[in-house]
Amino acid sequence: MSKAAAPVRLDKLLANLGYGSRREVQALVRASRVVLDGAPVTAADERIALSPQLPQRLSIGGVPCDPPPGLVLMMHKPLGMTCSHKETGPLVYDLLPPRWRLRDPPVSSIGRLDKETSGLLLLTDDGDLLHKIISPKARIAKRYRATLARPLRGDEAALFASGTLMLEGETKPLEPAKIEILSPRSAALTITEGRYHQARRMFAAAGNHVLSLHRDRIGGLTLDPALDAGATRLLDPDEVRLIFNDQS
Repeated sequence: MSKAAAPVRLDKLLANLGYGSRREVQALVRASRVVLDGAPVTAADERIALSPQLPQRLSIGGVPCDPPPGLVLMMHKPLGMTCSHKETGPLVYDLLPPRWRLRDPPVSSIGRLDKETSGLLLLTDDGDLLHKIISPKARIAKRYRATLARPLRGDEAALFASGTLMLEGETKPLEPAKIEILSPRSAALTITEGRYHQARRMFAAAGNHVLSLHRDRIGGLTLDPALDAGATRLLDPDEVRLIFNDQS
């Protein structure tokens, strides 16, 4: 969690975590299905201090409660899914436990990956943290691994680092970016901006076409290699701090 939170009413907390309305939560309490520190809760209006350890202290129906507000998630986004709540078709939010889609504040992606890009996606219900990460002033580096339709020409590193590359339809040049050649037709591109389809458009400006794109790092945080496509896990505070470590 990004900061200490004041104690909250149990019924409000569980309602905001998607366990039902306050009345439904009160019914869970009356049925002794809500247990705190090993003892059934007797009053739905009991105030509870929030901390990342709450799931170890609080259970509902014998199952540890969901993480409290302030969660940050790492997702290995698969291909074919979008990051917007407003779009139709498969959404990355469909990969979360159903109850998590009822949380208030809602869980939202920190930035986006387009439908045909896979890899590291962060999600949170902490609005302040979200805006801190996506703010242009933060200049947090993001690394993408691209497979290309044609061999690299050899001048891409100088072109991308120049700070003069202009994307089609735009009037402001890109900030300098770094490229690491991995093979004749693959490269790792590190950028600090988040313009629309930026990585794909940069390679297009260099006369190439991206066949596949995978993001594997944000700041100093790297996608967990043990996380299969479609899987998600919570980040601990140390991992969240890595996001703001410049490893570009």
